Amino acid sequence: MSNAEANGQRTITAVAGDVGQRGTRALPGQLERLVSGRLGFTTADGVFHEGAVPVRAFPITDPLRGFSLMSAEGAELAWIETLGELSPPERELIEAELCAREFMPEIVRLTGVSGFVTPCSWYIETDRGKTTLLLKGEEDIRRLTQQTLLITDAHGIHYLIRSLPDLDRASRKLLDRFL
Repeated sequence: MSNAEANGQRTITAVAGDVGQRGTRALPGQLERLVSGRLGFTTADGVFHEGAVPVRAFPITDPLRGFSLMSAEGAELAWIETLGELSPPERELIEAELCAREFMPEIVRLTGVSGFVTPCSWYIETDRGKTTLLLKGEEDIRRLTQQTLLITDAHGIHYLIRSLPDLDRASRKLLDRFL
């Protein structure tokens, strides 16, 4: 029992990493969902970290490999090569946290723009539905690879264009005016 448990400072709603449920290489400690909704991680040496956060190492170029479990202070607590190496409960906790933390709609089509001078509104279709984004300036369009763009709107929301060639011709024509 950790000091935090002895003092009654936390209540656990879900625990991952029990013996017998581990994958090929489980986390070096115990991951748990706290009543507060945050993740807690107890390291192998018994140190408890509230507010543990999973982070993808390469969220755009290789989102299925390389994850770090970080403390609230930004220190790495554990490295995970792939989620498949974890037990199902560990994997579910991390996947749920990543879904809640990451919000990056993928643009599949540009249906129009309010003008070709920034700031302007873009009318887009994403993998999550239709919306409008406000582009403050061309500097908010970043080329990640030859075919991949990251667009940040005026509210700080990141939109991804994974493959420029996969966009329809009308979308590419509109986008070319800003590149």
